[in-house]
Amino acid sequence: MSQIPVERPGPSEWVLLSYRLPREPSGPRTTLWRRLKRLGVAQLGDGLVALPADARTREQLEWLAGDVAEASGTAGLWVARPASAAQEREVAAGMAAARAQEYLAVAKQCRGAAAAEPADRVRALHRARAEWRAVNRRDFFPPPEREVAAAALRELAAVVAGAADRPTPVQVSEPAP
Repeated sequence: MSQIPVERPGPSEWVLLSYRLPREPSGPRTTLWRRLKRLGVAQLGDGLVALPADARTREQLEWLAGDVAEASGTAGLWVARPASAAQEREVAAGMAAARAQEYLAVAKQCRGAAAAEPADRVRALHRARAEWRAVNRRDFFPPPEREVAAAALRELAAVVAGAADRPTPVQVSEPAP
């Protein structure tokens, strides 16, 4: 795993969500897990997640804390700093590694779609762009794989555009004798 440099001189602020949900029913736990995954949180421990602090991430975790409370659970929101820059780099590197895998999946999806039928390519391009946007929203520490996925998206878009520029062959059938 590559080291992801943190731009700031010392540890910066992070917003943490500490939560507990009852085991039953399992629906709220599953929903919370999916939402946390969609946000790209760093899992610091059982029931403890973190995101770099800004107005957007704080609001998102506040909403989730409210959802936990509505599901008969307990939640607390904290703003904190890691004890060292090394701790922050470790968390950031873990988050970047998770995004790297997601970007590689987008790139693989694009490469596979390039050989598909033209209509399938267009649908695949739309899906890949949507997935790119989703990954990009939760990418706080962009890994090099981000550019790999961006290049694969550009290549697929060029293939789709090239297919649109080519005339469609017209089939001419011979009249029956």
